[in-house]
Amino acid sequence: MSDIPLTTVVGGAAFIAGAVFGATANRTNFCTMGAISDAVFMGDYKRFRAWMLAVAIGIVASQGMVAAGMVDLGKSIYLGANIGWAGAVLGGLMFGFGMTMAGGCGNKTLVRIGGGNLKSVMVFMIVALFAYMTLKGPIALARIQMEGVTNISAASLGLASQSLPAVLAKLGLSAGMARWLAVAAVAGGLVIWCFKDAEFRSSPQDMLGGVVIGLMVPAGWWITGVLGADDFEPTQLASFTFVGPMGDGMQYLMTFTGSTINFGIAAAAGVIFGSFLVSAAGKSFHVEAFSDAGDMLRHMFGAALMGTGGVLAMGCTIGQGLSGMSTLSLTSVLALGSIIFGGVLGMKYLEEGSLGGAVKAVFARA
Repeated sequence: MSDIPLTTVVGGAAFIAGAVFGATANRTNFCTMGAISDAVFMGDYKRFRAWMLAVAIGIVASQGMVAAGMVDLGKSIYLGANIGWAGAVLGGLMFGFGMTMAGGCGNKTLVRIGGGNLKSVMVFMIVALFAYMTLKGPIALARIQMEGVTNISAASLGLASQSLPAVLAKLGLSAGMARWLAVAAVAGGLVIWCFKDAEFRSSPQDMLGGVVIGLMVPAGWWITGVLGADDFEPTQLASFTFVGPMGDGMQYLMTFTGSTINFGIAAAAGVIFGSFLVSAAGKSFHVEAFSDAGDMLRHMFGAALMGTGGVLAMGCTIGQGLSGMSTLSLTSVLALGSIIFGGVLGMKYLEEGSLGGAVKAVFARA
């Protein structure tokens, strides 16, 4: 195994984990936008509870790995030195609104590609394009300037890191005590909220989706932080997220001989493959195209918002909503809340036909 390049080992493991993720998401209909839509329009919170259960499991398992000394989540992008509140809020709103226009978040886009959806292929390409434009292209200048003006240093607030345990540690608690108090409050609260509902308890499909998807987050940390450990060229610590990897994946496909596979690219490919296997086995694979020009334009607009917003927020519903939340990052909490609000706003926009009407409908509901 020592003769196999570390990037190949990590990429192979990421592909397998991605395939499990994609197969599970397809089989259990795990979908963030669908979860919000069910809650908003039908008052059905089963899929939303599945998402929150995944968040809770990701937190417990990931923080357990930290306590055991297996990984240092402080090296992840979610616990950087600065609190990017503006990017989290603006980017989260853009991503949440965009995913409703594009028919699903990054995860759902990959799952639908595996099921034969050509609309999602278009969404993938536009998300990738705008993600790279925001990372390194013409939008990057505005992003960097905004971050320079709005980012707040965690150290300036007297925090060891931008995490909830760091906030609790200011009360005089030890690092370990602060960590587990935060885990108990956030993850414990979510688990209680999920299982207090009789309908959710009677839905094994939703419970299975929440458990398996939640476990994929620590699996990602293990693949990059343990399997990918190297004294000279360690793999960048990462777990599941899809906006940035879509951009990286497009670049990899266009410059194959000059590029290197990474966790994100391999995991995204695995999601497509896993979804394809489930679709083929269940005979649900079918080619779907745009119904008309309006449908195509709406998906393109949503994809552009997702690509830009996902980079500004440093993650999508999976990147910030699951992987970021597993680190107990303060920025991730802001991003997740903004994504949910943006998603609700987008759904009301589709219902009301105007942004003003959507805003009124959202606040009237609140």
